Parts: sequence; C-alpha cells; structure tokens
Amino acid sequence: MAGYRHHLTIPTRWMDNDVYGHVNNVVYYSYFDTVVNRYLIEQGVLDIQDSPVIGLVVETQCRYFRPIAFPDTVIAGLRVARIGRSSVRYEIGLFVEGDEEARAEGHFIHVYVDRESNRPIGLPEPLHAALKRISVESEPSGGR
Repeated sequence: MAGYRHHLTIPTRWMDNDVYGHVNNVVYYSYFDTVVNRYLIEQGVLDIQDSPVIGLVVETQCRYFRPIAFPDTVIAGLRVARIGRSSVRYEIGLFVEGDEEARAEGHFIHVYVDRESNRPIGLPEPLHAALKRISVESEPSGGR
C-alpha cells in the first residue's frame, strides 16, 4: 500500500457480490474509475459537466490476486506511472482494510482530448501539476 501516493476508502455494497460470493470482476474497474476521477475532482482539475479537456480511457488491465467480498471495505491506492504530452498511465492497487497486500492491481490509460473536437490535446498545467503530486516517474516523458 505504501507504493501508492493517494488512497481512497470505498465501501463494498451487497450488490457488488456475484453468485460466487465475491465482488464481480467488472466492479473492480468501477473502483479504478472512482479513485482516479474523485482525485481529479478533489484537485479541482475535472468538472465532469464543463471541463474543456476530458480524459478518455484507451487501455485497461486488472490482475486479480485474492477475492474481495461484501462487507469488506476497499482501500484504493493510486499513483501515476507515466505522464505523456496528452496521456497518463494510472496504476491502482485494491486493498481490503487492514491488509497490506493488494487483492488486485491494474492500470488504465487516459488520453486527454478537447471536449468539443474529441482530438488529443496537451495536458493543461493545473492537471499536469495534480498528476505530478502522485507521480512515481522521475521525469515526464515525451510520448503521446
């Protein structure tokens, strides 16, 4: 858990469990979305209704190690692994309250686009600064 720069507590819900008695795999991705977007909103760099620059998910991945089940409380750890010109790789670890070992780890990549044209755009400075605060990369890379 210490490898993640930002943490968010997310309670599981009864409806998150599937017929096998654990949180269904698709719910893990909602935890990913929740920790990333909540961080951006709290940092004042995302207004979901009006931001002129928005992030579109272009790649996702999740590795599952041990199940999570209701009524567990999830601690979602977040870090930024790579900042490009218009893209960001977020890495997320999902922990159960009281555990130090991740139950799942994954990533997703946002490409930031102009809301109107849907074309890639350079990261605005306030967004870049918010990303750097939780970044584990030493220098921004040039990429996409």
